[in-house]
Amino acid sequence: MEEDEGNELRDFNVPIFFNQPRHTEDVRGLKMLEKSWKMTERMKTVSVALVLCLNVGVDPPDLIKPTPCARLECWLDPLTMNPNKSLEAVGNSLQKQYERWQPKARYKQSLDPTVEEVKKLCLSLRRNAKDDRVLFHYNGHGVPRPTQNGEIWVFNKNYTQYIPLSIYDLQSWIAGPTVFTYDCSNAGAIIDHYLLFCQQRREESPGESDSDISVTLLDNCIHMASCSSNEVLPLNPDLPADLFTSCLTTPIKTALRWFCINNNNLLVPNITLEMIEKIPGKLNDRRTPIGELNWIFTAVTDTIAWNVLPTKIFQKLFRQDLLVASLFRNFLLAERIMRSFNCSPTSHPKLPSTHSHPMWYTWDLVLDRCLSQLPSIINNGEEFAHSTFFEDQLTAFQVWLALGSKERNVPEQLPVVLQVLLSQIHRIRALDLLGKFLDFGVWAVELALSVGIFPYVLRLLQSSARELKPRMLFIWTKILAHDISCQVDLVKDGAYKYFLQILADSQMPSKDRAMAAYIMAMVIKDYPTGKEAAQQSNIIAICTELLDDPNPLLRQWVVLCLGYEWNGYDPARWCAVRDNAYEKLSHLLADECVEVRASVVYALGTFVSNKNDRNGQADNIDQGIGMTLAACVRDGSPVVRKELVVALSGFVLEFESYFISTATKLVREVESEKDKNRNNQSGPGAPGGRVLVPNKNTGLTLHQSTDSSHSQQSRRSRLSMSQSNNSLSPATTGDYHPALERLLSLPPRSVYNMVWRALITLLNDPFPEISDLGKELCNYLMIKITAGSSSPTGSLRVSESVSTDIGGLDDSALHAKKFSKGIERSQSQPQMPITDILPHSQQFSNKRTVFGRGPSNSDSSDDDTDNKIYRLPNVKTELGSWCSSQFRKSLLKPLNYYDPSSQEYYESEWKYLFNAEIRAEAAASYRYLSKSQLDDECFIQRSTFPPQIMTFMEYQKAIIVAGQNEINVWNWEQSIKMKSFRNSLKNYKITALEVINEHHSPLLLAGTDDGSLRLWKHFDNDDNNLKLVTAWKGLSEMLRSSFRRSGLVMSWEQQSGKLLCSGDVKSVSIWDVRRETKVQEIPTGAGSCVTSISSGVADRSSLLVVGCGDGSVRLFDRRLPANESRVKTLFEHKAWVVKVHRQSGGNGNIISGSIAGDVKFWDPRFTESVKTIDTQHTLNAMDVHKEADILVCGSTSQVIHVYNHSGELNSAIKYHDGFRVQKIGPISCLAFHPYKVMFAAGSADCLLSVYSPSDKRR
Repeated sequence: MEEDEGNELRDFNVPIFFNQPRHTEDVRGLKMLEKSWKMTERMKTVSVALVLCLNVGVDPPDLIKPTPCARLECWLDPLTMNPNKSLEAVGNSLQKQYERWQPKARYKQSLDPTVEEVKKLCLSLRRNAKDDRVLFHYNGHGVPRPTQNGEIWVFNKNYTQYIPLSIYDLQSWIAGPTVFTYDCSNAGAIIDHYLLFCQQRREESPGESDSDISVTLLDNCIHMASCSSNEVLPLNPDLPADLFTSCLTTPIKTALRWFCINNNNLLVPNITLEMIEKIPGKLNDRRTPIGELNWIFTAVTDTIAWNVLPTKIFQKLFRQDLLVASLFRNFLLAERIMRSFNCSPTSHPKLPSTHSHPMWYTWDLVLDRCLSQLPSIINNGEEFAHSTFFEDQLTAFQVWLALGSKERNVPEQLPVVLQVLLSQIHRIRALDLLGKFLDFGVWAVELALSVGIFPYVLRLLQSSARELKPRMLFIWTKILAHDISCQVDLVKDGAYKYFLQILADSQMPSKDRAMAAYIMAMVIKDYPTGKEAAQQSNIIAICTELLDDPNPLLRQWVVLCLGYEWNGYDPARWCAVRDNAYEKLSHLLADECVEVRASVVYALGTFVSNKNDRNGQADNIDQGIGMTLAACVRDGSPVVRKELVVALSGFVLEFESYFISTATKLVREVESEKDKNRNNQSGPGAPGGRVLVPNKNTGLTLHQSTDSSHSQQSRRSRLSMSQSNNSLSPATTGDYHPALERLLSLPPRSVYNMVWRALITLLNDPFPEISDLGKELCNYLMIKITAGSSSPTGSLRVSESVSTDIGGLDDSALHAKKFSKGIERSQSQPQMPITDILPHSQQFSNKRTVFGRGPSNSDSSDDDTDNKIYRLPNVKTELGSWCSSQFRKSLLKPLNYYDPSSQEYYESEWKYLFNAEIRAEAAASYRYLSKSQLDDECFIQRSTFPPQIMTFMEYQKAIIVAGQNEINVWNWEQSIKMKSFRNSLKNYKITALEVINEHHSPLLLAGTDDGSLRLWKHFDNDDNNLKLVTAWKGLSEMLRSSFRRSGLVMSWEQQSGKLLCSGDVKSVSIWDVRRETKVQEIPTGAGSCVTSISSGVADRSSLLVVGCGDGSVRLFDRRLPANESRVKTLFEHKAWVVKVHRQSGGNGNIISGSIAGDVKFWDPRFTESVKTIDTQHTLNAMDVHKEADILVCGSTSQVIHVYNHSGELNSAIKYHDGFRVQKIGPISCLAFHPYKVMFAAGSADCLLSVYSPSDKRR
């Protein structure tokens, strides 16, 4: 039972490869957040007009007041004071109440004014305020209500009459931006008429621009009215007469008073209004009872506003102006209190109703708890117990973070978290929760910034508390990953030094320093002021010291930080020269982390691309860097090689004349030799002239006319026949202009030769984006070379079809039709005159413009043509932006984390259980092998090409078949073709197939005879979403045999992540796919190619078995040094080894078969075989079952033999099943299913067959 459970869970322990972000997404940057969260138009209320029309002692004619009624104005009773001084006292009291919110404003009182006094006041305040905001407060308790014509009332000089003041005139005098507060009955009518007059102004001046006064008034003026247009203010004697003003200016006092009036909710009902006045403390001291209430009130009202208002309205009313924000917080209280007295305060912009928001009940609870302590505090002098409001809200936020669903609403507590940041007691917890919230992604960061977190976290950078540092690092990392414009704020006040100190602090953990390095990189990226500030703070030296840190993320970002710092900033470059930073960087080109290597290439590329004045020392340094970069051309990651093209382009442009000179000399030599050959081989008018045409496979090539071409072909044929059958010689390129071919054959005596060789290699890179970039750069150089040459050859240009294989596959499926059409077009186009310049390439991806606009086909002047020809290559990548975008993802969860409650987790678990069932079912069938013949043809289909290699998928009913350059995927149970596609547009033969991550998400790795490897995703379904994951050269310097070539052969080890490659080379290359780098190269010691590889990964053995073209079987111990690793050579085969297989388990015996038809069994401890099977046929294909004791052999004699490991013949297959008996064709390839007892056979007559046991037990 335990074994069964272990078998079921086995796949959970199998690693998954090629699942890093660089494989699963495009390496390009993401759009930054819109700057809508930033208040670019922050405003300040600098002037306040207090207009009071009270006419103390005289009631307005349209209102009959009861006795008693509300009398208090600004908490003063005017009737109990001297009539001559009561109005002034009220005005002074109101001013003090406003000064609590805006102490620096300029206040002007206008007490019982006339129209002229109001006009003079408004014009004066607007003139002094200029474009700043003015507050106009109007109290009309002593005058009639506003009229239906849009007028409010003031007095004449003798106070004998009420004089109307038109709102239209008020608009003209005070203009905007202005905030109006109206405390009178029917106050909503004032807002209605104000907006009506604004519309009227628009209609009167339809041609005015947006700077017209009416638009300014409408957009920049804010209104708050005590009630709607048909309501009367409350006259309750327990309330102040200016209840609305009291809510706006003294909210805590008003709230407590109203709460006592509605004392049915009190925990302690014996609280009086007099006791409220004795609550100790100051409003601005959060440690006191009254100060804590004020702090909580701010949090409650902010939370209500945040949850009910649109973001733009919230920012305008609650974040743009401190005074306006305070007034609108208090306005929410006014709405709640006044609605209980049948008044509905109104505003513009109009706010949704908030009087019943749940947060008000939380506020009531806070007041209950506070007032319940009041008797003890007053009578007994007991200490005040602080409220648990903020702790409770943080707990609620924590619950939301932990238990919220994916489709969750905005957290209500976010504004509370901001307020908690002001408290040292709860700050750590608040920062932790805030960090977890920001980790949710873009939407969370945008919400936090919109609610106003930025000034809080910016201010906290002034703190030196060590416990804050990791939390501040995390939060600022998230902010800058979404909006790099915050770099300005960090540099402006020197706040960046906070992170620079962390970066230089050796006591900080590496993961924290990595975030500090990222933040510093963002501070200086494309920001000259930031570069200068960082340079003055010695950033080069700090980053250089961290290049050897064990944390790859830290290494990556200090490297990028260096690259950003000296990119276009010469002082930093020379500082790096003094510190030898560029030399220390070059050692990281062999780093195990792909992103680090790519970052180093980027940084070195920017180092040599500075366009400043050069000198001898700079040239020597750059040339050394150029040689270092050129050596990276064989890196296994396309991310690195793509950066390499960009880096080399900068180097080439810096030393352009040297590159052109190097190649021009060779072009002239070739042209001279061509002229001599033409004179020697062709008379006047005879055929045989050579023309430059685009080669449909790889690049520039010179084609001769038919006769000469035929002669050349015959000559090559004679040469190949004269060579020994088993000899190997270096492969000729034949894919470039002969000058470039000659350049490849020259020893790399100079940096320019080395870089040229690297460019040509990149030009033919198997990854299309890299070859496109390489072509752009080479086109530029070749045009320059040809234009500067005296030869009348016109213009050389890299073929348009070069490197277009699978162009655009990074974002969509590979369309076989599209590729076939591309090849047909290349083949059918007539040869172009040498003087023609090919039109601009059309195969680049439409979704990403990699290059600038190319030359058009339209006629133009010579000058215009020159401008187009000599345009600089637009070779760019987005590595830095993409690396930055990784911080937008969750940092608190590991990569590829699956939540046990998530759908992904259950899907994986289901798949692993299904895999276990497949293995168990197959294992049960092995016992019946001796009782059944493996000859039942359960699948037969005709392929569109002769199959040359095939492999079964382990857990799907699919077989993958390849021939030449095409791959087909068949469902062998339903006999349908699932997918067909071309591996590349270049006609390289596919010689090896492996399926990677088959237990989880299968990827298809295809190797071709040029040494290239291409990894495909979504190949196993009928959807049109095929994608190239990665591609690289698994083998370099391929050799060609005149007799037979093995191409590329490979063996994949899923458990270790090692890929073993060999073929037409004299060594075995071992690649670590996790690092995407070659970790070992073992020389075979053979004079022939490698034909088959088998490794001992199943039993964790280090033994490597290699079959060779000379018949030898060679055993290597991978633990030993490469030159000493060959431990045994087996020589019993006398011909080409078709297959070697090392059995799993036991002694790890070896099975090998050669083309001569002998199959041998070896014990690796001995040099002689322990058993031989003579098939008596020429062996063309062979395979050994991975688990069962069975093997299959196929020959050109049109027969398939199946043997057990004892050498007994299980079955011999000569005919296809069916009504019409048909003999099978010459066998070209065979493959066993990894677990099931079945095998597939492909024959030269294009037929595919799958055979299973004849008794159907499989």
